[in-house]
Amino acid sequence: GSKEDEADTVYLLAKELAYDVVTGQTDKLAAALAKTSGKDIVQFAKAVEIAHPTIDGKICNDTHGDRDKSHQTAPTTFGDEANTSVAAQCSGFATKQSGLTFSKFVTDVKIGDKNWPTGRIKPSSGAVDAAQNSNAKAVAKDLVALNSDEKTIVAGLLAKTIEGGEVVEIRAVSSTSVMV
Repeated sequence: GSKEDEADTVYLLAKELAYDVVTGQTDKLAAALAKTSGKDIVQFAKAVEIAHPTIDGKICNDTHGDRDKSHQTAPTTFGDEANTSVAAQCSGFATKQSGLTFSKFVTDVKIGDKNWPTGRIKPSSGAVDAAQNSNAKAVAKDLVALNSDEKTIVAGLLAKTIEGGEVVEIRAVSSTSVMV
């Protein structure tokens, strides 16, 4: 639990996220995103919005996310709690919502405070948690679906925002005790 251990963990997570995006490993990327804090996901989404609005518009507005297809109505926008017209789930729509963006998702769904890595859906009885890590999985699927150039851009933004600035190598510090 030392600062060095924590720094190594963050560095490795950022490298793993970037690698998984570029190589298209959706399951590994989803698992790594699920370990990332909601606040870091918000920073990443804001970086995407500012640097590449076109990419921002390709994430979280599709139909593959968990929405309990047998009962969920057809939400058309994002919110921090699911109801008949609102999704707290990335890409949890019945039809593609091209006006919605990744940055709007993290803001409206309050990813910095809740709903990460698991979203909320609205079956007939009331809002409930979606499948475990549903938001992380949906973001991963949308990132992997980007074209090669976009993936490279996203990987760089992920590495930069998760590590908190610049990409630097952090060497592990270990201590060994010797009994004489």
